[in-house]
Amino acid sequence: MSADGSPDLRAGVEADLGYWDETQEALAALSPGFLDAWYRMARVPVRRNLLGAKDRALIGLAASAAATHLYGPGIRRQVANALDAGASAEEIMETLQLTATLGIHACNIGVPLLVEVLEEAGLRDGPAPLTERQEKLKADFTRDRGYWHSFWNDFLELDPDLFEGYLDFSAYPWRHGVLSPKMREFVYCAFDAAATHLYVPGLKMHMKNAVGYGASAAEIMEVLEIVSLIGMHGAEAGAVALQEELGRRGAG
Repeated sequence: MSADGSPDLRAGVEADLGYWDETQEALAALSPGFLDAWYRMARVPVRRNLLGAKDRALIGLAASAAATHLYGPGIRRQVANALDAGASAEEIMETLQLTATLGIHACNIGVPLLVEVLEEAGLRDGPAPLTERQEKLKADFTRDRGYWHSFWNDFLELDPDLFEGYLDFSAYPWRHGVLSPKMREFVYCAFDAAATHLYVPGLKMHMKNAVGYGASAAEIMEVLEIVSLIGMHGAEAGAVALQEELGRRGAG
């Protein structure tokens, strides 16, 4: 493997990762050794190939499309890679639907803090008994999403209307989708584990759910390997900007 930006490097990136665009061109011109080092790391899950090309692309799509990241070039790359690997429009849309649930983490983090504030202010002395409606919502969530976690308890108590809305929103792919339950849990793991989010309670919960659906440690490790690659996105964007500025200033 060449570390000097040679055609061999481009051929390897295109073959293993499915793309080569202006960001790789800029990196190859400015720091080919660094690009080569990244490629040797990025190809690990490709060579191991536990998930397969289609699921790798969908995991990469979840990482790029997450509200905490929103890396446009990555979204386009992974949509193209997924289609090239045989993914249907329904599978790609379901990945985006699953990823769109990230926003509820404002409540997953905020509601427990609100409860603490209320208790410290003497405005709450413990959870209230669930109403018949709340019990039904809890049962519906458990049925449709396949689990229940204690972090939903206070949310359900304090705002059952929003909880019901979130249930219908988050359960839509579970009620109508085509991905396997294990793959759905991998998508949740992907955006929870991403460096731009690092939502520990959700990541652990969805790892546990994935194991319950038959995921192996090696498969979950492959999800983490794929998501860890978003750190390169800053270098990609920065290299293009640097190359453009150097050209504008006549610096070569």
